[in-house]
Amino acid sequence: MRTIVCGEPGRLTLQDTQRPAPGEGYVQIRIRRVGVCGTDLHAFEGTQPYFNYPRVLGHELSGDLVESNGAAGFSNGEIVTFIPYFNCGVCIACRSGKPNCCVKMNVCGVHVDGGMTEYLNVPAYALVHGDGLGYDDLALVEPLAIGAHSIRRADVKPGEFVLVIGAGPIGLGVMEFARIAGGKVIVVDINAQRLAFCKEKLKVDRVIDASRENVVEQLAIITNGDMPAVVIDATGNLKAINNSFQYIAHGGRYILVGLQKEDISFSHPEFHKREATLMSSRNATREDFDHVIAAMKKGWVQPANYISHRIAFEKVAAEFESLLDPSNGVIKAMIELD
Repeated sequence: MRTIVCGEPGRLTLQDTQRPAPGEGYVQIRIRRVGVCGTDLHAFEGTQPYFNYPRVLGHELSGDLVESNGAAGFSNGEIVTFIPYFNCGVCIACRSGKPNCCVKMNVCGVHVDGGMTEYLNVPAYALVHGDGLGYDDLALVEPLAIGAHSIRRADVKPGEFVLVIGAGPIGLGVMEFARIAGGKVIVVDINAQRLAFCKEKLKVDRVIDASRENVVEQLAIITNGDMPAVVIDATGNLKAINNSFQYIAHGGRYILVGLQKEDISFSHPEFHKREATLMSSRNATREDFDHVIAAMKKGWVQPANYISHRIAFEKVAAEFESLLDPSNGVIKAMIELD
């Protein structure tokens, strides 16, 4: 079978590998779609934490279940996706119903080899029914679930101002589910093309171009001086993360979805006087996956809005680096396997 391997930062190669047989408790999926996300791009750049090489990238996946191996409720031939955060089931996080932050987490495509391959074995417990959705839709469930999880963590209430920093693929999912929760969404980015996409495709209430506007002043105007009750970082950029502490309303919540390697810093007195809450949001749970699939089926989310680029599997090694160029206007690239 064909497999794309990231041997070191900046290098992908298409290789012939042996098709693995699924062991006990595992199933096999014939991969049909692989969504490219920031994790993959950062791994390619060499800036992704928790990463080592060589690695097969890819965790936004969909395909055909070809060996169900007795998985309860599943049958060969159905279209599926899966939850790519493989958990131990026994640690304190798993026992507390938070397998998304398992102590011994193995994320597909990060800690273990992922889906840029023709056939992939995954734990049967991770399977998710396609529920009538197509390959493209199902490959988008995981990144949208990350957004949905962050909104659940933030406990967004109808009418609250929700500021999303970063209009990349994860940020877009955050916006969608903030809107579904009834939040009044504000987006900050420095990419005018992405901000235009947010307004035109996602119907975001307000956008702020941080390269041209004073963000604090604009937020004060939009919120009548209150500032946003919820601030969510989806950039993973240290400067953006540190700057965003000043945007939180008194009594507000700041949720870090984006990830970077360095220490964050902020003024303790400014944070303290707000009695603000700082939290991280890692991965997603089955509840979030179910919420996304239901939102797609109800038409609350339009997956076709996201896919801006398509790449044939055999061309990925040659074209992958181009996805990093902002001038190419990539919203979501989808790798297709015949």
